[in-house]
Amino acid sequence: MPPKFDPTQVVDVYVRVTGGEVGAASSLAPKIGPLGLSPKKVGEDIAKETAKEWKGLRVTVKLTVQNRQAKVSVVPSAAALVIKALKEPERDRKKTKNIKHNGNISLDDVVEIARVMRPRSMAKDLAGTVKEILGTCVSVGCTVDGKDPKDLQTEISDGDVEVPLE
Repeated sequence: MPPKFDPTQVVDVYVRVTGGEVGAASSLAPKIGPLGLSPKKVGEDIAKETAKEWKGLRVTVKLTVQNRQAKVSVVPSAAALVIKALKEPERDRKKTKNIKHNGNISLDDVVEIARVMRPRSMAKDLAGTVKEILGTCVSVGCTVDGKDPKDLQTEISDGDVEVPLE
């Protein structure tokens, strides 16, 4: 027999969802059913929380469960922040597939994203985190200040481009 469930303990559950959409309750059920929560209600809470800022983007959501109450907080990935910085129009996930993000963002945007991602970065300083975000820009397919992000990475390594310390 498994141990008796303690309702006062805090449990963190991470789920990847599309912002602003009520996900399938069947995908949430195995994760939060044992915690005594209704998957349908939690799905609606997630949709409400992600609707305004993250509509149409895939983001990771952290559910903090205590006393059979779920608190929803968005934990954005680097790719989600980069795509958000591109300020593309909202798209319907069911209609448009395999979209190419060929926009352009500024280096200041990249530094701001790096500051948000700093606590979860493995880099020693902010310049390293900026290079991580530039790598994400490569995989997303956008340019930074009209240049290829790989070129900017080498410029930062060579010291040609200054990145603020913190």
